[in-house]
Amino acid sequence: MSLVVSNLSVDHGAIRAISGVSFTVESGEIAAVIGSNGAGKTTLLRTLSGLKSASHGSAQWNNHDLFSVKPEFNVRHGIAHVGEGKSVIAELSVEENLHLGAIWRKNKKEMKSTQLDVIELFPILGERIKQRADTLSGGERQMLAIGRALMAKPQLLLLDEPSLGLAPLVIEQIFQTIKSLRDQMALTVVLVEQNALGALEIADTGIALNLGKVVVAGSAQSLLNDPAVRAAYLGY
Repeated sequence: MSLVVSNLSVDHGAIRAISGVSFTVESGEIAAVIGSNGAGKTTLLRTLSGLKSASHGSAQWNNHDLFSVKPEFNVRHGIAHVGEGKSVIAELSVEENLHLGAIWRKNKKEMKSTQLDVIELFPILGERIKQRADTLSGGERQMLAIGRALMAKPQLLLLDEPSLGLAPLVIEQIFQTIKSLRDQMALTVVLVEQNALGALEIADTGIALNLGKVVVAGSAQSLLNDPAVRAAYLGY
């Protein structure tokens, strides 16, 4: 299985937010998409998950066309999207938020088993299971957002700025969790991040966007070693 994006363009009205973007992410890889604000990173993820319409081009996951069906159909085909800003429902409990991630699954026994897997990955969620989401810290909300996505048993996880607004120690924990999702669950991950250094350090593939276009792509290590990438995106 692989994610194949070919010549993708996306418009916001008269503005072209994504222009001719192509890349491939192999099964079981983490791909870090880096770039400054306005580079098109969030638009890319929203288009891949079906929340934004493509103007041109294609995207396929496991030979499944992402653009020809409704977003909920993509979820049922193993694609989960965690949006920017710790997207949980504040008024619901931790457990209720988790259950929303599995709302389409019919087998309650399997759903309970998946919830136990999520709590094993994020033990703090087990401790907070009956608390409202708005009582959680920023890092705990991010864990809940990822945990809710995992309740759908995805194969492809689209993560938008999971480190945004978090303390450095929590960011490190979130990045290591993302790496373990790849290592232990064989998940394929597309990770959009402004924290370019942290993202590339756990990634297999790196894709740098600028004004909606791919300016450099290759192995994450090659981007880390590229003086131009270091100067433009890593600050050294």
